[in-house]
Amino acid sequence: MLIEVFKSKIHRVKVTESDLNYIGSITIDEDLIDAAGLVVGERVYIVNVNNGERFDTYVIKGKRNSGEICLNGPAARKVHKGDVIIIIAYAQMTPEEAQTFQPKIVFPNEETNLLT
Repeated sequence: MLIEVFKSKIHRVKVTESDLNYIGSITIDEDLIDAAGLVVGERVYIVNVNNGERFDTYVIKGKRNSGEICLNGPAARKVHKGDVIIIIAYAQMTPEEAQTFQPKIVFPNEETNLLT
């Protein structure tokens, strides 16, 4: 049996852009992707601290060290530039694996979205 377990989180980043006319997804600074152990194309859950919206999408690589956090496509309707969001990923693993698994949690600078 597999269970779904919290894998990684980018905690409290500011939305730098939203692009309704893009195909879809969330563009994330490549430094943040690496620090959180995310994979391009991976499903992530977005929690908007400002309005309570919760939705899922997938990761697109943004420019490294840019602080870029851009919601694309229909997800752009659920955020505004400047909103603070939390990006969460889960993984499937056996209960035995979950007992020793350590998630990656990233706390970027809340003003710049850069790693400090």
